[in-house]
Amino acid sequence: PLIYILSFEERRVERHLQQIAKDLNKRLLVWTVTRGLVDAATGRAEKDTDGPLAALEKVLATPPSGAFLYVLKDFHPFLDQEHRWVSDWAPTVRKLRDAAYHLLETSSSLFILSPVLSIPVELEKEITVLEFPLPDREDLTHLLARFEEEYAQRATIQLDARTHEAITGALLGLTEMEAENVICRALINDRRLDASDVSLIISEKGQIIRKSGTLEFHPLREGLEDIGGLRLLKEWLERKRFSFDESAATFGIRPPRGLLLIGVPGCGKSLTAKAIAHAWRMPLLRFDIGKVFGMWLGQSEQNMRRAIRTAEAIAPCILWIDELERGFAGVGNEWDSAATTRVFGTFITWLQEKVSPVYIVATANDVTSLPPELLRKGRFDEIFFVDLPNKHEREEVWRVHLRCRGRNAAQFDIQRLADATEGYAGADIEAVLNEGLETAHADGKRQPVTDDFLKIIRQTLPLSETMKDRIEAMRDWARTRARSASVLKD
Repeated sequence: PLIYILSFEERRVERHLQQIAKDLNKRLLVWTVTRGLVDAATGRAEKDTDGPLAALEKVLATPPSGAFLYVLKDFHPFLDQEHRWVSDWAPTVRKLRDAAYHLLETSSSLFILSPVLSIPVELEKEITVLEFPLPDREDLTHLLARFEEEYAQRATIQLDARTHEAITGALLGLTEMEAENVICRALINDRRLDASDVSLIISEKGQIIRKSGTLEFHPLREGLEDIGGLRLLKEWLERKRFSFDESAATFGIRPPRGLLLIGVPGCGKSLTAKAIAHAWRMPLLRFDIGKVFGMWLGQSEQNMRRAIRTAEAIAPCILWIDELERGFAGVGNEWDSAATTRVFGTFITWLQEKVSPVYIVATANDVTSLPPELLRKGRFDEIFFVDLPNKHEREEVWRVHLRCRGRNAAQFDIQRLADATEGYAGADIEAVLNEGLETAHADGKRQPVTDDFLKIIRQTLPLSETMKDRIEAMRDWARTRARSASVLKD
C-alpha cells in the first residue's frame, strides 16, 4: 500500500507508473504542493488538495472498490524528522500511516516519489523503499533512436554499431534528462551526431557527475609507462586486466574486486590509480569520501548510496579512493559518529557483495588509521606496499620525469642522480627536477645540466630522514600483511 521510490527522474518514473496504471486498469493521480492532486490521464485537478493533509484526506476517502495509484512528489519535507516540532508534522505522519492501513482494504497504492530518503521511525514498518535505477544501455538505445527519428531532417546523425556503443557507454551514469541535454549540446555544436562527439559527451558528462559533490570524472592521461619502478605491481596489473573479459568468467574466474595501495607518501600510489584506468581503457571516477558526510540525518548514507549507484551505472570503471584513511579514520572508537559508522557499513557491505564490474583502487598513507574490517581478505583482491624507490627505480623515475619535461635523459648522468637521491620519494625527485629547470631558466634560459640538480639535492633533506620513524613503522607492518610493489633489491 505504501511505496517510497527514490529517484531524481520524476518524468521517467511517472511514465513507468502510467504504463502500470494502464496495464492494471487503474487511475493515476499525481500530487504536487503547487497543483494538488491531478489526474494523469485527463489533467483535471482535484479541488482543495494542494496541502499534504488535504491530499491524504482524499486518499483516505478511497472506496473499497477503488483502483487508484496515488503519487506524492517531493513529499519528503513533510516527513523530515528534523521538522518533527513543526505543527503539522505529527498529523501528516499519522495520517500517512492511517492511509497505508486504509489502502490495505482497497486495490490502491500510494507512492512517494523523491530524490531524498526521509522516513520517520513511525513509518519504517509500513513502507517499502525502491531505488529506481539509472538508464541502462537498452534505455539509452531507445533514447538515441528517438533523437534519430526527431532530428533526422534537421541534423546529420551517423551512428554505426561501434559509434552507437561508444555513445551509449559514454552516457551511462546519467539520468535520462541529463543524457538528453548532453546529446542536444552535441547537436547544437555542429548539427551532427557521430563518432567525433564521443569526447564532447564524456567531457560534458564529467561536468554533470561533478555536481554530485562526491564523484569526479578524471581524464585519462598517465599510463603505466609513466610510473618509475613498481615492477611487481605492474606485472600483477597486467595479468589482472584480462579478468574482466567474458572468457575469464566462462573459465571460472571471479570478477576482480579492487586493490589497496599503502605506503610512503609521494611514491606513486595515486599515479598508479590513474595509470590503471588508462591501461585497462576504463573510465576513472575519483570518489571523495569526505564529501559524503552531510549535516542532515540520513544525508550521508544517501550520498554514499547515490555515489555507488552512479559508479555501477558507468561500470565497467575504476573507482579511485585517495587517502582512504581520511574518510574512515577512527571508525569504531569513542569519537566515532553514528553517521560515520553507517556510511562505513554501507561501503564495506557493498565492497564485499558487489557483482558489478566496478574496480576499486584505494590508497592510504597511514594504514594504522584504517578500520581492521577494511583489511580483511575478500574486501580487496590484494594489498600492496609501496616503499621508497630503490636505486634502479630512482633511475627510472629520473628518466620518466625528464621525458615528461621534454628532455633527453641520455644527456644527464642518471646514475649519479639516482645515487644522490637515495631515500627520496618520486614526488621529491620531481620537485628537485622542477627546481633545477627553474634555476636554468632564470640563468639566461640555458639548458639544465646534471650539476644543477646535484646542487639542489645537496640542499634538500630526503623523505627518509623527515619521516624516518613513520616509514620504519609502515615497513614493519607491511612485512607480514602486504605484498611488495617493487623488487626488494637494488
